[in-house]
Amino acid sequence: MTATPRQAHAIVVGLGRGGIDEQRLENFIVSGLIDFDDVSYDVSADVLFDLAGQVVRHLLSYLSRDEAKKVLQFYLREIAKFVHVQMQPHHWEGAAAGYEVKVTKGFVELKSSAYSSWADEPIRDFRWSPADKSNMSRYLFGHFKRCLYSVQKFQSDSERRFAVILDRETARWFKPAKGHFRIYYRLGSEQPEYQPDFVAETDDATWMLEVKMKTEMASPEVLAKKQAAETWCGYASDHAKTCGGKPWRYALIAHDVITENMSLASLVGSATERTPGV
Repeated sequence: MTATPRQAHAIVVGLGRGGIDEQRLENFIVSGLIDFDDVSYDVSADVLFDLAGQVVRHLLSYLSRDEAKKVLQFYLREIAKFVHVQMQPHHWEGAAAGYEVKVTKGFVELKSSAYSSWADEPIRDFRWSPADKSNMSRYLFGHFKRCLYSVQKFQSDSERRFAVILDRETARWFKPAKGHFRIYYRLGSEQPEYQPDFVAETDDATWMLEVKMKTEMASPEVLAKKQAAETWCGYASDHAKTCGGKPWRYALIAHDVITENMSLASLVGSATERTPGV
């Protein structure tokens, strides 16, 4: 776990692909296709150039080379996405040899978080439930003792109740921002990023915790996220062993079992938990 978060500011200047000048028209399309996580240039270069060639031949059937080049420069993203969609029925992924995991960094500094709220909305004490629970995401909560951030937002009153337990029973906790852990899960042809609800450190472990509606516990998306997080925790635990760190564990908890007088141990003990490598 990391210490108090630092304020971070960044200015990003981007150059669109419209500025790329490729001599071979197929290169435009191939460069767009290899941006997709499930496309490997090393494995599929011949196929990629064959597909790119088909697109180029189609464009040249009614455009001059300069006109086709301008179309590829300014509409590359849309063209690459269209070709990628056509590739999906023929997609395959082999993992017979497993995956090689390389830890390049033992920790990541907490990211600065920005929250939007009504101008006249005060920071609420997280130990008290608001009268209108249907608009939980509009409220800012604070007055924590062990949270790594001074304010947090909750998507449901179940999350708020769970935060009460974490603030009472853990050494430290927080709600991760996008990009904190870079966990990706497979959902059809997409690989979206998974952002767990909570991370908390106890005396004997670091927990990645997810609170879900009872009706969503067995949904394909929730189970795909769970599998990805468990795999991540397994590798993180293996690394922790090499430097005297605590194991990582994952628990998926149904929202309707959470009450503020419960212990974290009882909640994670009743959760469906299967963490490789721990």
